[in-house]
Amino acid sequence: MSIIIMILLLSVLILVHEAGHFLAAKAFKMKVAKFGFGLPIGPTLWEKQVGDVKVLVHAFLLGGYVAFPDDDKELDLPKDSPDRFLNRPIYQRLIVVSAGVTANVICAFVFVLLTAFLWGHMPSGKYDVYINQIVAKKNQSVWTSGLQKGDKIIRVNGSDIDTSYGLLAYAQLSQKHDGKVDKEFVDENYENLKKLNPAYQKDETIPKDVLIRLSQQKPEKAVSLTKNMLKGFQKYEDHQLKLNDTQKALRDKIVDKSYIISDGTVTLNNLAFALSDTVRPLNITVLRNGKEINLKPIYPNEKGQIGVMLDVKEVLIPTKGVKSAVITSGKYLYDQTYMLLYGLYQIVSGKIPLKDLHGIIAITKVGGDIIDNSGFFSGLLLIAIISLDLAIVNFLPIPALDGGHVLFLIIEKLRGKPLEEETIDKIGTAGFMFLILLMIFVIFNDIFALITKQL
Repeated sequence: MSIIIMILLLSVLILVHEAGHFLAAKAFKMKVAKFGFGLPIGPTLWEKQVGDVKVLVHAFLLGGYVAFPDDDKELDLPKDSPDRFLNRPIYQRLIVVSAGVTANVICAFVFVLLTAFLWGHMPSGKYDVYINQIVAKKNQSVWTSGLQKGDKIIRVNGSDIDTSYGLLAYAQLSQKHDGKVDKEFVDENYENLKKLNPAYQKDETIPKDVLIRLSQQKPEKAVSLTKNMLKGFQKYEDHQLKLNDTQKALRDKIVDKSYIISDGTVTLNNLAFALSDTVRPLNITVLRNGKEINLKPIYPNEKGQIGVMLDVKEVLIPTKGVKSAVITSGKYLYDQTYMLLYGLYQIVSGKIPLKDLHGIIAITKVGGDIIDNSGFFSGLLLIAIISLDLAIVNFLPIPALDGGHVLFLIIEKLRGKPLEEETIDKIGTAGFMFLILLMIFVIFNDIFALITKQL
């Protein structure tokens, strides 16, 4: 049922978008030939003439369109006919082309405002993270750190923590023996080894059965994450050096040792790498009985775990009254728009790999899960975000999208005349094919994610 609800809500977004184009056209008394739900790929499930508009429902439901008389190449219309969309003033065409995006933005605000009124509160995007229980082995550092059950985690390594994701991200990136090291730390450890073993050069193989003194192993430098990394908007890039198999074997051999006997393959350089792959500290500040307490460093294990169970409580913003609901809804949409634009930048700049792109199947699955687990209002908020996303993506300057049509109109205004119709058709066809290929690609990603249980 939750998946059916998601499909219906997504269908509403498509209809709202196309209705925006349609109503704007009718406001300027433009002739609209077709109103299509779905894309004209494959069979047409239903069609009916309503006044002077033909309404169609296509089998390929992922999309929609509003067609004008001059979109039909077989229709014999005079070049100067007022029924031709291209004969209308540029400002009218610009408003009609942009009306779908505008409709989706308005729809998003209505969904959020409706949620604020009916639910009585709105998510802040922040969570209070408490320690529910310490379950680590008795020899782990969490027991000597001063951490207690009921403590509220407020900072890690200087970063404010307002989601469990932030704490888990720090723990995962600080795990013991992750096979990666900082070059500066390797150089420091090499210099210490050289002082203890001055007879040998950096890459010189030390003869078998020779005793090699080891410098004291120290923790690596603490990880530092930005706000966008803590929210999952940006991936952490460490630029560290990776240990090879020889260096990893040495690392495991020298744990808690002050010397090692050479087996005839050891070099000071490899030892420096082995000594440098230790663990990164988590410098945690907690709130306990109204006071901030700085704990002793906690060191995650090989799995990036510190051995605690968390109690996470969502921070909700009350929305009582019209003014409170409107202001909170506006702030929520502003934050979500920033998130979507930043995510788009990450995709375009290549910082998010194409394998992480998902589409309608993933949206339906995740949305259904949200409705099941968090309730109908959370589903409404997700639909509002999708409506915003639909508006943003549609306004990209890609042929076959609304943004592409806007770009053509700007070019026409600057040139004083439109591009050749044949040129526009070719560019539009190329853009349409690109979108279809992209759609196929993201659907493949969705199906693969479902099969491999990533969703």
